[in-house]
Amino acid sequence: MQKCYNLMITGKVLDIGFRALVEDIARLYDLRGFVFNDLDGSIKIVCCGENGVVANFLEELKTRGSQRGAVIEEITSKEIPFAIYLPQRFLRLYTDELADIGRKLDIGNDLLGQITSGTSELPDIKKGINNLNVKFDSYLEEQREHNQRLEKILEKLSER
Repeated sequence: MQKCYNLMITGKVLDIGFRALVEDIARLYDLRGFVFNDLDGSIKIVCCGENGVVANFLEELKTRGSQRGAVIEEITSKEIPFAIYLPQRFLRLYTDELADIGRKLDIGNDLLGQITSGTSELPDIKKGINNLNVKFDSYLEEQREHNQRLEKILEKLSER
């Protein structure tokens, strides 16, 4: 008999490909459902499977997740006591909101900062980043000049 569960996994489970791992393992166990990142930093899963299969799925997820670098602090599981309609094939949902995209960009910026500050043996990277900064600054200056020209044109048009 199939049972359905609402699962929440907390810990260091974001930004390591954990949703893809969940999807792969769930498909191996022939589970139906979906997985997504939540803004609270957890992974949420809704799934249905035969008795005991979900428990085996979670055990394999713990093992393979830790091999991938996940640090699972807690898995909470609640049985869903009513019929629920799920996709035929387990899916990974993309729910990245602007806040999550911003968080990922912040992480990337921090990593880039570490690269530029700790890479005296890689001067080409520093040189490349400095060149990009110069080009970006030049682009910003061009845009300012362009905006000033547009403002002058608008002023002349408004005088007519």
